[in-house]
Amino acid sequence: MSKKSPKLRTVNKSLPPYPLNEFGSEFPYILGREIVYLLASKGKGVLEGSEWEEIFAHCIGADWKPSNVGLDDVVLGNTAWGAKTVKSGVKDFRSLNKVRLISGRNSIVYSYGATIDTSADPNEVGEQVLEIWNERVSSIREKFKHLRTVVLVKSNDLTQVAVFEFDTVRYDPELFDFSWNKNENLEGFDKGTDNKRFVWQPHGSQFTIIEEVPTSSLILKLKPPKALNKKKILEAIGFDKTWVTVEKRE
Repeated sequence: MSKKSPKLRTVNKSLPPYPLNEFGSEFPYILGREIVYLLASKGKGVLEGSEWEEIFAHCIGADWKPSNVGLDDVVLGNTAWGAKTVKSGVKDFRSLNKVRLISGRNSIVYSYGATIDTSADPNEVGEQVLEIWNERVSSIREKFKHLRTVVLVKSNDLTQVAVFEFDTVRYDPELFDFSWNKNENLEGFDKGTDNKRFVWQPHGSQFTIIEEVPTSSLILKLKPPKALNKKKILEAIGFDKTWVTVEKRE
């Protein structure tokens, strides 16, 4: 008589707010409204990283909690997001392939007391750089069951954007080959391939992750609004000189 595995009652209480990249039917319209308002109020297509964090939090009903680590700027229940923006000159965002995401400063001098030496074994340096990233991810995963990165790819005039997210993960150094390039920056590739995944700049310690853009990305094309009239807005709110207090140091 063969043994059967017992059937257990399990309840998954750790589901994220929504499946990966399934933002909801109203999400694109809320996001579009926020970007159009930003264009109208600023009069130019400029959207900074902190603004994207706040807009994304509003779009999904989450809390915006700017973080020094940069991996948990948006929080909803058991899930946290780091939010990234990146510009692209691609004419049609449906053809987006990869993006380069600046992902913090990984200083081997600070973290390991190491010296910057581009004659050193690149794989040893690469392991140190990745372990700094891994520790950062682990520290956030101790607080949240799910950790994601949400990316806004934006055109120069902000009339076209793409949004996608991916799970923020640790990277096993054994899965990558590292080498120094002609500019003395460290590059990491999927082992045995020419598929570049990381770039690390020794001077400044900037760490960049090269991420594939999923085919399920949300793409919005937006009608540019007319810029709001600054004079009329100030008149509408009743602004005058009494709103300004001028003080001088004695």
